[in-house]
Formats: sequence, structure tokens, C-alpha cells
Amino acid sequence: MLRKDVGLRIRVDRDLRDAFVEACRSQDVAASEILREFMRWYTSQTNTQGGQLPLPFNVNSNYNQ
Repeated sequence: MLRKDVGLRIRVDRDLRDAFVEACRSQDVAASEILREFMRWYTSQTNTQGGQLPLPFNVNSNYNQ
């Protein structure tokens, strides 16, 4: 396993965080591992597609409505 020597702090809606953590628990996997795996996948996809990877959602939308 690679050494983890830096953190990433993000702010998310409490309900989203709770649902995500519960989904991870139900699969017996750490939430941090899912996030790291997504980051690996996303960066590899972005790199192979010339930096143009469409997201499945609008990152600029306001989810707090």
C-alpha cells in the first residue's frame, strides 16, 4: 500500500456525507478508500481523454436548495 502523507478536506452536506458513509459501511469498505479509488479512476480517465472528461452531474449546481 502506498504511503498516505497528505490530506484533503472537503465540505459536503451532512445528509450526503451520512448516506455515503452508510453506503460504504453496508459494503464493508472504508469511505476514504472509495474516495481514493474514485480519484485514481478520475485522474486516469481525464489523462487518457486529453483532460476532457464529462462529469455525470453538474458540479456548478447548488445542492443546498
